[in-house]
Amino acid sequence: MQELSEIWVYLARAPLAALTATLLAWLGALRLQRMCRRHPLANPVLFAVALLAGGLLLSGVDYRAYFEGAQFVHFLLGPATVALAVPLHRQWQAVRRSALAAILSVTCGGAFAAGAGVALAWAMGAAPEVTASLAPRSVTTPVAMGIAERIGGLPSLTAAVVICSGVVGAALGPAVLDLVRVRDWRARGLAIGTAAHGIGTARALSVDATAGAFSGLAMGLNALATALLLPLLWRLLAGG
Repeated sequence: MQELSEIWVYLARAPLAALTATLLAWLGALRLQRMCRRHPLANPVLFAVALLAGGLLLSGVDYRAYFEGAQFVHFLLGPATVALAVPLHRQWQAVRRSALAAILSVTCGGAFAAGAGVALAWAMGAAPEVTASLAPRSVTTPVAMGIAERIGGLPSLTAAVVICSGVVGAALGPAVLDLVRVRDWRARGLAIGTAAHGIGTARALSVDATAGAFSGLAMGLNALATALLLPLLWRLLAGG
């Protein structure tokens, strides 16, 4: 009860305009997705971001001022991520039978994603902090921002890159998997979860329960492995 009381005190004191705008943008994004007949490219996250960005630009509201009122939504990222354990529990037998293959797949996929981001930044002559910001691009946003800050990156840039990666992965991932004839829902879920984290997992859950469970597993394993290994590898490379 004390936690609920503290949340109510926060909502009562903080300006609710930003929170209301966020919820309205999301509802509008869902309506746009239905108007597009739920086409894979019609991602509601992309629509909501575009609506909010346009509204902030037109109204002249500073992003920091907006975030102060909408940070309650940011707080809910944690419980939403933990809630992905529910479909994982429901598919536990299938997950246990494929545990070794899942761990190897996610480890290789996460390493490739981090290496590709760093290689692209180096090839384009990006600044060191930009390169560090791209390294955790395939990890879910809260974890990626923490990793970026730890290795000398820009958390805000990392957040933008992570969201873009998730939107692109959720929109184009199923088409790419169809193109290479990956039909197994377990493999599709692992690929989407590793490359497109939370946004891709939400898409996978809306298509198939098995794919959603394995996508959530991949997202969690990738976040854990990257958070533990990337700072160590980064320190070794920087020291060398």
